[in-house]
Formats: sequence, structure tokens, C-alpha cells
Amino acid sequence: MDGIMSKLRNLDAYPKINEDFYSRTLSGGLITIASSVLMLLLFITELRLYLHAVTETKLMVDTSRGETLRINFDVTFPALPCSILSLDAMDISGEQHLDVKHDIIKKRLDSRGNVIESRPDGIGAPKIEKPLQKHGGRLEHNETYCGSCFGAEESDDHCCNNCEDVREAYRKKGWALSNPDLVDQCKREGFLQRIKEEEGEGCNVYGFLEVNKVAGNFHFAPGKSFQQSGVHVHDLMAFQKDTFNVSHHINRLSFGEYFPGVVNPLDGVHWNQESPSGMYQYFIKVVPTVYTDVGGHTIQSNQFSVTEHFRSAEAGLLQSLPGVFFFYDLSPIKVTFMEEHVSFLHFLTNVCAIVGGVFTVSGILDSFIYHSQKAIKKKMELGKFS
Repeated sequence: MDGIMSKLRNLDAYPKINEDFYSRTLSGGLITIASSVLMLLLFITELRLYLHAVTETKLMVDTSRGETLRINFDVTFPALPCSILSLDAMDISGEQHLDVKHDIIKKRLDSRGNVIESRPDGIGAPKIEKPLQKHGGRLEHNETYCGSCFGAEESDDHCCNNCEDVREAYRKKGWALSNPDLVDQCKREGFLQRIKEEEGEGCNVYGFLEVNKVAGNFHFAPGKSFQQSGVHVHDLMAFQKDTFNVSHHINRLSFGEYFPGVVNPLDGVHWNQESPSGMYQYFIKVVPTVYTDVGGHTIQSNQFSVTEHFRSAEAGLLQSLPGVFFFYDLSPIKVTFMEEHVSFLHFLTNVCAIVGGVFTVSGILDSFIYHSQKAIKKKMELGKFS
């Protein structure tokens, strides 16, 4: 039995040092405390990484089809009244949304930026006081009101009962409304008077657009938009102004839902117009993004990058089209973010690596300090006897 035990001792890969050969030092004690504290801090850091999810990023080709793109916006125009500001959207498929009013809220602002009034988009309700009928006479008590569209009627029974109806009928015909005071509805509602009263005011417009997921643009511009000889133009004559200040502040602009970590580069961007008039352009590259949290909930959204450019009205044709334009294009590459927890085996391996690494480095450091002190002490002793 003793022979077997002796053979087992010879197989010991971890030979023990007799305690008589141990030498405990002050420097060794300090290094032990420091290494213990360091191991504890590294362990806590690793534990926090283990308890919190990590995000894995992947790139892939976007093969989605037939989807829509939601554009959320909140833009302030300090020098453009709400009554003259319109929003249009169009894309390369040919679909157009002119003078968008649904899902849009406008806030009238005074010169200091304070809110005067908040309302859905539109000029307002007409005040009917014996208005002019389509047949030319004035409204009588026993008649139903049917206002004239002043040559822009789509059919014999088409009625334009307020100024906005007339402007819309003109827009569909591709005509510009040169003098609203010649239109009974606009004169009765005080269209030009209201524009003059709002002079010097600003407008905050916010809401969202639901558009096709293809390249396109949306823009904020003064005037009623329409197509004339295949060209997109705005009726600016009705406002009797030569220049428009399109200075603006983008409070928020995003494509799709919010997801953790998203950065929208146009949030908080401000631009102040110095030239008389012109077109401010943002060229946006939209990158489809899918975010999946640790619970498996998926958010379909987008990120984007942007470049900016200003085109002065001196370029000729742009003189009739001032505004702020957002041209967007879609990237064929989709980014996916996926949250997931680190495995326990990975955590355990890292802890072992931390303990082993700190212990080894501190041992080397302690050995260096100990032998250095011993060598210095020996030289000092030799110097005394020489």
C-alpha cells in the first residue's frame, strides 16, 4: 500500500513547497490586496455584461416588396404663415399627394414663437351672407346654395361653396388663381385679409405621411400646388408676394418607428435664410432597419443619412418654387439589430480568464519586486564590508 501511495505522489503535477521556504513581504501583501480589488472590479464588470443583453448587427439585402413608408415630421417655419404653407408628397411610381391635409396639425406662431392657435390644416369655414349662386344671382331663402367654380367646374352639378373649393378646382385644372378678390367665396371669407393679418407670423406643422416604399420627395412650400404641362408648380400669385422666407427649424424627422439607439441626424437642425428666396434641399438615404429586442419583439423601422443644398431663386425657374424639399431614396441593404444574452459558459470562461490573468501578472510583478529588493539589499551589505 505504501508503494502505491508513493507512486501516486510521484505523479503530482503540483509539487508543494514547504512552509519553511515561504517568505511573506510587505510588497507582496500590497500586491495581493490590489490584485484582489482588481479581480473584484473585473468580475463585477463581466457580471453586468452577462446580465445585460448585447446587440448583434447584421447586413443583408432588402427583399421586401409592397410595403409603405411612414414619415414623421415636426417642422417650424418662423416666417411663413400657416394659411399659405402647403405640404406635397410624390414618388417615382407617379403617385402624388398634393396639398396634404389629413394627419397634419398646424400651429400659428407669433413673432416670438408663442402658439396663437392650433388647428387641423385648412383655411376655415365660410361665412355665408347671401353668397353668389352658380347661376349668377344671390342666395334666396328657398334656395340651396351652390357656388360657382368660375369656369373650373368638373360637371354641370359641381359646386364650389367656399374659397378652398375654388382653389382646389383650379388646382385640378392646372390653373393659377391670380386674384382671389375676384372670387366671391374668397372675398366673402376674407382670404387676402386673413393672409395680411397673419403677416409676420410663423407656423409649426407636424404629423405624418404614409407613402409607397420607393424613392420620392415631400416638400413644404407656399401656395396651392398643381400640375401645369407636366410640371409641378405652386400658385403664388394669390398671395401677392415676390419673396418668401423659408427659414426653418426641424424639431423631429424620422422614417418609421423609434427603436433603442436610433439617431436621426436632422433632429434639431436649424437653417436661417439670408438670400431673398430659394429652395432648400435635403437629400436623404434611407436604410431599412429591423430591431429585435431580447424578448423577441421586432420593430420594422429605418435609419437615414443626409446631405444639404440650397438653390437660390436667381437660378431662373426656381423663382416660382421656394420651399423646403426632402428628397429620399432607399438603400438596397437592410440592417438588423438583435439583442441576445451572453451564454453562462462564456461568462464562466471570462471569469476564469480574469482570475488566472490577474493572478499570473501579479505573481510576476511580486517576484520582480522581491528579487529587486533582495539584490539592492545584498549590494548595500557588500558596500559596508568593502
